[in-house]
Parts: sequence; structure tokens; C-alpha cells
Amino acid sequence: MNEFSDKIVAVIPCYNEEARLDHQQISLLLDEPRMNLLFVDDGSTDQTGKVIKNLAQRYPNRIEFLPLKINVGKAEAVRVGMLQAIKSGAPFVGYVDADFATPARDVLRISTELIEQTNIRVILGCRVQCLGSEIHRSISRHYLGRIFATWSSIILRMGVYDTQCGAKFFAASDLLRESLMQPFLSRWAFDVELIARLKYGVDGQPGYGKEKFLELPLNYWEDKSGSKLKMADKIKVVIEMMRITAYIWQLRKKMVE
Repeated sequence: MNEFSDKIVAVIPCYNEEARLDHQQISLLLDEPRMNLLFVDDGSTDQTGKVIKNLAQRYPNRIEFLPLKINVGKAEAVRVGMLQAIKSGAPFVGYVDADFATPARDVLRISTELIEQTNIRVILGCRVQCLGSEIHRSISRHYLGRIFATWSSIILRMGVYDTQCGAKFFAASDLLRESLMQPFLSRWAFDVELIARLKYGVDGQPGYGKEKFLELPLNYWEDKSGSKLKMADKIKVVIEMMRITAYIWQLRKKMVE
């Protein structure tokens, strides 16, 4: 991978994405010389691995391929990918969705903002419908998302608008590495856990103050077909959020002890 002092590694978890990987979006990302991509193939049963290998050959030293033997879920794919990205020595790491619901231009804007704002350690894309932006999302998913976000804000005790947008970047640090050492409780709502670990601290590493977090509204976002989150999974998310609520309460308790 490129030896830039401000190198960025974006982790892209993939499960059966053979038909959905957008080569144009990948090319646009790599037009930024600081950007490197780490594709994690989460035990795909189609030709996703072959597609990624071909991409790696097309962009030598810019794309890395991490195949997992079995499907472990997005949370674990992101976790192991992020740990590998940190191990590579990249000072800035993050993750984005393989469907590019957040397009390359916004991914680059978010990651570049993290580099420029040296006081910020965590930057989160957020889907806010406002003048000048295009956020294409069904009404039902929007309001379900607002319920989830409100719940997340309450248990995190910080006014985060959108924990689930699939575009997040971080300044590499001991705290980030330690926050990724233990598997997440949730297969889908792991973003909330990661934010909590970074805010409250883990394994003796003090957490970040709220001033170290920044949300950046996206200019464009679009629901993509082929979502892996089914109705049964949505019910599981509610159960997982209950577990996460208890987990975060424990993190807060340790912080004040």
C-alpha cells in the first residue's frame, strides 16, 4: 500500500457482492492518491473473491484482499479488517458499504475532513435531508432509523444523529485498536458499540471527549436493492440493542469507578 504519512485505508466488507461492486465508484475512490482499499470477503458463495482479486491486480499496491473462510457477519468482517488496516500503519482508517449507497465523492469528503481537522478523532457520515442534499430513503426506513437513532443517542449520552450510516473514519490510535480487540455483541448494530467504546474507553484506555467526534451530513445517499438485513434480522437488532444498552451502562460504570 502507498507510503503516505496521511494514508487512508477504507475497509469494505463484502458478502455475495459479485453483481453489486461498482467499479466506477472504486476507480473514483482511488483517484485520491492517499486512499487505499481493503476488501474483506465475508465467506461469499458467489464469485466476489474472484472479482476482488481482479481489482487488486488492476490496482496493485492500492487494493488489499482479506478472504474469510466462513460468513461471520458485517460486524466481525469490519472488526478484523479495521485491525489489519491499523496494523498496516495507516494513520487514518474507516469503513464503507460495498453497495456505495454513500458514493465515492462523499467518502472522500469525509475522510479528507478527518485529515484536515486534526482535533477530530472520529468522523461519521450522517443522512440528513436538507436543502442541497439528496437523501433517497423510504419513509418506513427513515422513521425506523429515527427511532433507532434516538435510542442510540439516549444510551450513548451524546447527540449523535445517525449511528448507522455506512461511512465512518477514524484516526488510528491505541484506543481505536483496543476498541476493536473484542468481538462486538451485535452482528448489525455494532456501530453503536464502537462509538461507546471510543467515548467511554476500554481496557485502561481513556475515552474521547464529545469534542473529538464529528458528524458530517452527506450530499447524496440512496437505498440500494439487495440489502442483507431481513425482517427477522430487524427483530434481532431490537434484542441486540437491549444487550448493547446493558453493555454501555457497564462501560459508564467502569469509567466512574
